[in-house]
Amino acid sequence: MDKHDRSFLKNIRLSNPWHLIAVGFGSGLLPKAPGTFGSLAAMPICMGLLYLDWYYVLAVAVFTFFIGWYASDITEKDMGMHDNSSIVIDEFDGMFISILFFPPQWYLAILAFVLFRIFDVLKPFPINFFDKHIGGGLGVMVDDVIAGIFALITGHIFIYFFL
Repeated sequence: MDKHDRSFLKNIRLSNPWHLIAVGFGSGLLPKAPGTFGSLAAMPICMGLLYLDWYYVLAVAVFTFFIGWYASDITEKDMGMHDNSSIVIDEFDGMFISILFFPPQWYLAILAFVLFRIFDVLKPFPINFFDKHIGGGLGVMVDDVIAGIFALITGHIFIYFFL
């Protein structure tokens, strides 16, 4: 099945809070580049999180992971397909992970966005392995968690050498 097949969206009900969460409060329903729009929707939250202590950011990332896992599991079952591109709560979590331990500068959310999108789109090993071999809501979430970790590490290297 094509993960970009929009015919499965007929089974989404925004009145269902789990569907609403899974599609990033509607950001994943845009017809082009839903993952990018999901990541963009997370940007204002990331800009605010950058000014909180790291353990709050970690708590938000962990909470989003578990809520996203459950919401994705329900939504993909209701849609009748695994990891439809409209499910973007995983992009939110990847973005939250990408900014962990960053200095409190709002513009670093832009760096996190660029790096996260690169890793999420290219899916280098082991991201691609987990993307292909884990099903259900966990499978939706885990590849973006790893992409977020890659973006986090790369972002800290960039910050260390260039900022």
